[in-house]
Amino acid sequence: MNKVGVRNWFSLVIAGLVGQFAWTIENMFLNLYIFEQTQDAGYVPWMVAFSAAAATITTLLMGALSDRLGKRKAFVSFGYIAWGLSVLSFAFITTDNMAALFPVANAAMLAGVFIIILDCLMTFFGSTANDAAFNAFATDISTPQTSGKIESVLAILPLISMLIIFGGFSGMASGAGWFTFFLVFGILTLVTGVASLFLFPKDVARPNKDETYMKNIFYGFRPSVIKANPLLYLTLVSFLAFAIAMQVFMPYFLIVIQKNLHFEGLDFTIIMGSVLLAACLFTVLIGLFMDKIGKNRILVPALGVTFVGMIGMFFAKEMAFIIPAGIVMMSGYMISTAVLGSKVRDYTPRNEVGLFQGIRMIFVVLIPMVTGPFIGEASYMFTAAEYINDYGQSVKLPNEYIYLAAAGVLLLAIAPVIILIIKDKKTRVLNNDNEK
Repeated sequence: MNKVGVRNWFSLVIAGLVGQFAWTIENMFLNLYIFEQTQDAGYVPWMVAFSAAAATITTLLMGALSDRLGKRKAFVSFGYIAWGLSVLSFAFITTDNMAALFPVANAAMLAGVFIIILDCLMTFFGSTANDAAFNAFATDISTPQTSGKIESVLAILPLISMLIIFGGFSGMASGAGWFTFFLVFGILTLVTGVASLFLFPKDVARPNKDETYMKNIFYGFRPSVIKANPLLYLTLVSFLAFAIAMQVFMPYFLIVIQKNLHFEGLDFTIIMGSVLLAACLFTVLIGLFMDKIGKNRILVPALGVTFVGMIGMFFAKEMAFIIPAGIVMMSGYMISTAVLGSKVRDYTPRNEVGLFQGIRMIFVVLIPMVTGPFIGEASYMFTAAEYINDYGQSVKLPNEYIYLAAAGVLLLAIAPVIILIIKDKKTRVLNNDNEK
């Protein structure tokens, strides 16, 4: 089957985009929010690491359960409802509220701790709905002929999400405006969960009860499974190195633009809008021809473009230079993500889609988000000057060295990518010979 279908496309785009609204808030705006509440970027890598662990554990458990039951729709719908409620709850976790509730405690520290705890809860609901069930649904309905198109659309949804939020709602993301910001996107996510009960098509996944639930959870760790799916695991290793590089700079991206380079208000909107819109267009154009050109032919150039963009961002200080460097970096980033994500779907066994979602999370989310932000923190801790924040603490502000560190880590992705391409070509040749 080489067509996705109108209802499937509609479900993918609507649920996918709203899910990315919530993930954009979790992955980018919460970093800015916790910094504003605590005036200390040191909370950022810990929040990222804990939420990554929560996401991975959740996806392992819920992905296996989704496969065992053969259910995607229910997990998506009810997961989005709970996800929306958790997003909305951030509106009430502020330093001022902590000071009112606990007058003798360190209000900023309590705000930081509670934001991290709520982030983990939000991630549990989000990973259940999106990483475990929605992702499996996207793989269920894809084929090798359509996975490139599906992945390209899914890959640009984070950019579209960022474009919409930065362009239309970033003005809320400060001071008293945070309350409305979380309220709007919390309700939107909740409503999408309710709509998904009617929007999503019937599940096509068959219940997988060949093994016990516990065995299914650890299915992807078995040596026999790894040996049977070498291209899948090689792709995941390549994705791992790439994702670590992205997480070196991504958690601090908004903090550097707003707090270090001081581009706020309209200037910030112009920068982010230009970068994200252009990156979306380039990713869509490449995605339309990805399956025809060949994913392997696109991957190495896309990584190279990402590297060049990171170097450009290291030197960019003025808007005229930040915008083109940002476009290059984000375009390479999203195209690389689309290619790697598409290859993961291609190599995932169709009867065990849910069982592999947790494994994907370990390589793409857990390890990168536990290691990358701390590498980024180390890069600016050695280069940034100390200053005294509003709470009298001596802290350091993230700076441009996060991009240089990310570029260095990105070079590590070249070796596994080359091995993957060589192995992929050999497998294709062998399969063609066998067919003859």
